[in-house]
Amino acid sequence: MNVLVVGGGGREHALCWAIAGSPLVRKLYCAPGNAGISQEAECVDIAAEDLEELVHFALTNNIDFVVIGPEAPLVAGLADKLRENGIKSFGPSAAAAVMEGSKSFMKEFCYRHKIPTASFGRFTEPLKAKGFVEKNGVPIVIKANGLAAGKGVIIAETSEQAHQAIEDMLEKQAFGSAGSEIVIEEFLEGEEASFFALCDGNTAIPMASAQDHKRVGDGDTGPNTGGMGAYSPAPIITESMTKTIMETIIKPTLLGMKAEGRPYKGVLYAGLMIENHKPKLLEYNVRFGDPECQVLMMRLMSDLLPALIASEDGVLKDFDLRWYDDTALTVVMASNGYPGPYQKGSIIKGIENFQDNKDITLFHAGTKFNEKNEICSSGGRVLAITALGKNVLEAQVKAYEGIDSIEWPDGFCRRDIGWRAL
Repeated sequence: MNVLVVGGGGREHALCWAIAGSPLVRKLYCAPGNAGISQEAECVDIAAEDLEELVHFALTNNIDFVVIGPEAPLVAGLADKLRENGIKSFGPSAAAAVMEGSKSFMKEFCYRHKIPTASFGRFTEPLKAKGFVEKNGVPIVIKANGLAAGKGVIIAETSEQAHQAIEDMLEKQAFGSAGSEIVIEEFLEGEEASFFALCDGNTAIPMASAQDHKRVGDGDTGPNTGGMGAYSPAPIITESMTKTIMETIIKPTLLGMKAEGRPYKGVLYAGLMIENHKPKLLEYNVRFGDPECQVLMMRLMSDLLPALIASEDGVLKDFDLRWYDDTALTVVMASNGYPGPYQKGSIIKGIENFQDNKDITLFHAGTKFNEKNEICSSGGRVLAITALGKNVLEAQVKAYEGIDSIEWPDGFCRRDIGWRAL
């Protein structure tokens, strides 16, 4: 079959890498792709948000199945447009993708369906928002309501920081229209984890767990990012914890979405806080995490493509995914200055060092070819060096050996990915 993957980041490189090995694939495309993805698929110069052109490409190139990577085209309704044109796709409808597209919807949905989450308030007026902070105290969490590329969350340790975040979002429009409404919620203590479930509208099956590192600096310091590294499995997600998460969070969500006329198909990514063996939902995402997708794909033993098709076809009930017991760990290399302003176009050397190494895979997130056909940076997060090992320490050592073989003075990484599990 002809398959199109939509997106051009590290998540999409991992998806293309996994899908390319499926015997079901006749031809694999990726739009827009990146320099690394071009080794797995034919890259097509169409932006992930250009819904009309993507549908046109799918129709004119006899695409049988579309895998939608990023959240923005899902929230905009790409899956709906494809299905309207008779093209199967992996990913939720726009009506279901609101689970990520609106944090206030997600929070109120949780309250309607008794899904454990932090207490919250929603605001469009700075004065009322500041009053809520003063009433509830700090630390407290301020979130842009809409999509903000994983950066619209501020954990305020002081009232001054909280007030500044409120002003930045509501008055200075730091996140554009995504921050025209904000959600302020209780700060939850505990250990954070990422939980993924494949859904077909009626059935959900758990995937492997992961833990990511959102803060830019070692020791989980500095501002939030899209993610600086991850590892899988997450030790805190035991077999019994998986059962608890499925029963108290995932299944009530699937039932609630169906009851509200928004049946959920695709991957459901639950960001969780776990304290005293009790999970609470921090937020939902309607796509694979990035960089969690990279470690999941490294550990996946099963053919990914039939599972994605089963999600679309509503036949996950008897499906089984198999995983390698090994630990996978990924370290993100980002452009100097990220998550603030950064330069693009710096040349990256040493990528060829990974070609014959079965334990380390280099996933590209923000790369392109320059006019001399050299690989150079084109984004904030640029590379994800992903390693397999018998345990976290072995995978960590291999990943950093890979990092140290790359020549890119304009990039940096955290040096402590996986520290929680050591």
